[in-house]
This record gives sequence, structure tokens and C-alpha cells, in this order.
Amino acid sequence: MPGPADGLWSIGELAERAGVTVKTVRFYSDRGLLPETARSAGGHRRYGSGALDRLRLIRSLRALDLPLPEVRRVLEDEAGDGGAGTVLEDAVAARLGGLGRQLAALRWQEAGLRLVRDCPPRERADRLRLIAAVAAPPSTDAPARFWRAWLPPRMPARAVSAFLEHAVPQPPADPVPAQVLAFARLHALVTGPCPAARPCQPAVHGADARSRAAVLYAGLAEAYGLAADPLRSGRAPHAGAALDCFAAAYAAAYGTGDGTAFRRRLRDRLAADPRFDRYWELVAEVAGPRDGRPAVTPGTAHDWLLAALDADVERAA
Repeated sequence: MPGPADGLWSIGELAERAGVTVKTVRFYSDRGLLPETARSAGGHRRYGSGALDRLRLIRSLRALDLPLPEVRRVLEDEAGDGGAGTVLEDAVAARLGGLGRQLAALRWQEAGLRLVRDCPPRERADRLRLIAAVAAPPSTDAPARFWRAWLPPRMPARAVSAFLEHAVPQPPADPVPAQVLAFARLHALVTGPCPAARPCQPAVHGADARSRAAVLYAGLAEAYGLAADPLRSGRAPHAGAALDCFAAAYAAAYGTGDGTAFRRRLRDRLAADPRFDRYWELVAEVAGPRDGRPAVTPGTAHDWLLAALDADVERAA
């Protein structure tokens, strides 16, 4: 279809050339996205030669599901600085981020539905209750709040953040039903009350040790890292660098030196401290196996080191 002789399109001509309806052209025109150039003697809209390209751009942007305010900003940016497209890049990046979140939510919802579908009928009500309490995709806010309440109140913010990076599991992007169930159970665990029958704070969190909390948890993180390799390789708990680092971290927190007598007292004291075995079991389930082996968590590393400490104390006895 050749262009109009006077360089102006009627609304019908523009719609036909663009492959849209007159109603669509009028919609974008009424919202200021496709301004008319002039009016005919009869009051009909007339559009300039650039209207066709502008209309095609609008349709392309809308095909990406960009909202009208974003389309307007892109058009203004394209017209204002020679088509640099910075606003378009930002709009596309924002849309991609939004789609990523939607897809993550859909993957969690799909895994949750499969979890309910495949479980025995007598368990469905309980599983529905568990997964309904967690957003899709889930947030890590509840586990983070749990640890912030449990850690010493004077612990520096940087040390708290470093600990949370290791202790709070990130929800997998593409979960299987078992991971959805594990995260839902983890959420229920950390939002429930502390059992009154046992203490909720370890002895090392006492007032005399709070000022050394950052030293303790930095040392524990290093010890857990050293214990990871023997854990992955299936080696039995034993004395060595990981245990030395573990004991030194507690010795620093208590303001004393490491040695056989201290390790004996430490073993007895840690045996009485509150344990979060179920928490770490669920963290491992959320992470899923790697290379056919359960995930190494701070909890499994801590247990390995406690067993190494016990063996070391017994050997020295």
C-alpha cells in the first residue's frame, strides 16, 4: 500500500497499514501515545509519516507486556535522545525480573500441587496447611528472624550477616515436591515457640561472652569449612585442624586457653546446650543431595566436630 499523497494518513489507512483495528489506533491516540498531526476539514484525525513506525513500536512493546506508563517512557526516551534506548533497557530488565519472580512462584506452586496430589489422602490436610503458610516462592525472612532472636544481642551486624549466609537456606529455583515440603516444615519449625522443657540459648551466649560473639562465630564458620571436606569424603570424626579451630573459637569466646582440661569442660557444656538437629536436617533436605551425598550444613559440621571432640577427650583420658 503506497503512502498518502499529502504525507498524512487517515486513521483507517494507518490501521490497515499496521494490521490493527481502527479502535486500536484510537485507543493509543486517545492516551497520547500516538499523537495526531492534524485534522481533516471534516474533523477526522490525520497522522504523519512517522506514525506507522511509532505504532509498530508501541505494538512490539505491548507484546512484551510492558504497561502503558512504561511504553510512554520508552517512546519519550526514543524521541528525546536519538533512540539511545536506556529507558527501554531498564523497562526490559524490570520486566525480565518480574517474569523471573512469576516463573519461580509457578514452579513452587507446581511442586506444591504435585506434593498434595501424590501424598496419601490422610496426609493431604496437613500438607495443605503447611504449604499454605509459606509464600510461593518462599521468603527467607522467618528463618532469618529465628536466628537473629537466637544469636547474642550484642553481636555485630556484619558477623550476624555472615552467619545468616551459612545458616539460612536459599529456596531452590526449580524445587521438587520434597524440597517444598522441607521448606514448609522448616518455616513451621522456626515460627513455633521454643519448647519450655529445655533452654533456648547456649551457655556461650551469656552476658560475659556476648562481647566475644563475633570471634566465636567467625571461628566456628572457619571450623565448619575445614570439616566439610572430611564430611563429604565420609571420613570418621578425628583430631586435626578442624577440631583445633573449633576448640579455639570457644576458648576465645570464654576468654581462656585451649587444652585437654578445657576440651573436657567444653564437651560437657556443649552436650547440655540446645540443639537444632531438626533444623539442620530440614536445611539439608531443602538443599537436596549433591553428587549422591547429603548436603553439608553447619549442623552436620557441628555434629562431626562434637564427635571429634568427644573422641579426642576420650583418647586423652
